[in-house]
Amino acid sequence: MKYLHTMVRVTDLEASLKFYRDALGLDEVRRSEHQAGRFTLVYLAAPGDHDAQVELTYNWDAEVYTGGRNFGHLAFAVENIYASCQRLAEHGVLINRPPRDGRMAFVRSPDQISIELLQAGPALAPCEPWTSMPNTGNW
Repeated sequence: MKYLHTMVRVTDLEASLKFYRDALGLDEVRRSEHQAGRFTLVYLAAPGDHDAQVELTYNWDAEVYTGGRNFGHLAFAVENIYASCQRLAEHGVLINRPPRDGRMAFVRSPDQISIELLQAGPALAPCEPWTSMPNTGNW
């Protein structure tokens, strides 16, 4: 058995790509458009590890999706949690749970999917501005 991907339905493909690809830093692995079914699939993966993927499913006809919180979350190990959160913040992403402990942070995608970032290896030493930053919203 091999893990392939997690599918997330998105309402705005471009906003989602700005989040997952541009801000979070995932690589676009492949994309396919399905005219008959009226949907687009975009597969993304962490740089250097294209085995585990996130499938963004964009249905061309507008739908309302609920349940982002009860989905749970996607989790990614990052080389430097502070640099990763800084990059996300520079792309306008709200850091819902800042990495005060040098180990863990949470953000949300444009469709309110929780994304957990975990420091690869031991936690980094606590530092500002992250140590003083409060939680914002839910994750």
